Amino acid sequence: MTSTRISVAEAVQRGAMEGSKAPVDLDKVRRDRLANVHRQLARSDLAGILLFDQLNVRYAIDATNMQVWCLHNEVRYCFVATDGPVILFEFGHSDHLTRGYPGISERRPARAATYFTSGSRVVEHAREFAREIADVVREHGAGNRRIGIDRMGADLYHALANENLDIHDGFALMEEARKIKTPEEIVLMRCSIEASEKGIRAMRENLRPGITENALWAKLHEANIAEGGEWIETRLLSSGPRTNPWMQECSMRVIEKGDMVSFDTDLVGPYGYCSDISRAWICDARPTNEQRRLYMAAMEQLEHNKELLKPGLSFREWAEKSWPIPDEFLAVRYGIIAHGVGLVDEYPIICQREDFAERGYDGIIHPGMVLCVESLVGAEGGREAVKLEQQLLVTETGYERLDTYPMDETWTS
Repeated sequence: MTSTRISVAEAVQRGAMEGSKAPVDLDKVRRDRLANVHRQLARSDLAGILLFDQLNVRYAIDATNMQVWCLHNEVRYCFVATDGPVILFEFGHSDHLTRGYPGISERRPARAATYFTSGSRVVEHAREFAREIADVVREHGAGNRRIGIDRMGADLYHALANENLDIHDGFALMEEARKIKTPEEIVLMRCSIEASEKGIRAMRENLRPGITENALWAKLHEANIAEGGEWIETRLLSSGPRTNPWMQECSMRVIEKGDMVSFDTDLVGPYGYCSDISRAWICDARPTNEQRRLYMAAMEQLEHNKELLKPGLSFREWAEKSWPIPDEFLAVRYGIIAHGVGLVDEYPIICQREDFAERGYDGIIHPGMVLCVESLVGAEGGREAVKLEQQLLVTETGYERLDTYPMDETWTS
């Protein structure tokens, strides 16, 4: 795959000239992504795949409807036949949301079967759901009863199994379909990063003593929504002593002069693509010697690990050659070196050397993958920790950095 060099501004201008607000042909993106799903289905000897996970539905057909709410309510789903139709089972009276979308062969009302939607009739409704899916498989599976599913409640699962369907995990199939990005997807991802970085600039401009962590984090949300973004998956911004240990989400703590502020965007931006980058700042002061020491170690870890990235690199080799974490930072280390990213965090994760034997798995880096390389440095029992992360596109010869917001030069001066 060749790297996409077109800038976001050029792409937007091109889209405007063609009478479309999108920087690329969204129908091509949709066709290409669905083709990736069909390729994986053809390799798997499945009759099709039933998708409840809204990110997988989005990837396959780009159909969205109250995304976050539907992520925790099983009220819409999609069946992609290996050799047959793509049927969207939509929530409510929402067929109008996807009129004109390529790839969708048919729309039907979803048969929700959760306690929330069905109460004491949940088993009955689950059976109705299962019968309809079994009929689709019978009609389009050419005798194959093997289907993939990504997620569903126990009542739905048992009802499907009772229809004599051979059920297999669908997550691996979808992760494989999603892992290599097309050039058009990279353009859309750049749009998300651009929206994210507008929010980051707004946070930097508003970082001052007296602002709360929540109020500072709200600047990122505001910019994302204003730019057509969708949601933010976490609330990972903390300050001062709340940065160590990491993973404390933002609070009403008032940020003080001289505090470290570390954050991780985890932002789902325009067109549904993720911008996942981290920075660390000092509030209205020069860094102390200890803050500078932590930051320089984090930068060393980030630079060392990303310079290893290239096509053909195995996950195991990356872990084995990764930055040797000093003993004083081991307890606070981040759990992984890197992870894939697309619509959200995706396959793979690359475990740290210290964790690879217990949790790691092997695989190979390929051109077209997008990976976020992460660093977290803090001393056990120390006051603060530095969190850094960059988003990288794997090219034929190495990598290209997609995020552009600068690393803070005040740390080294």
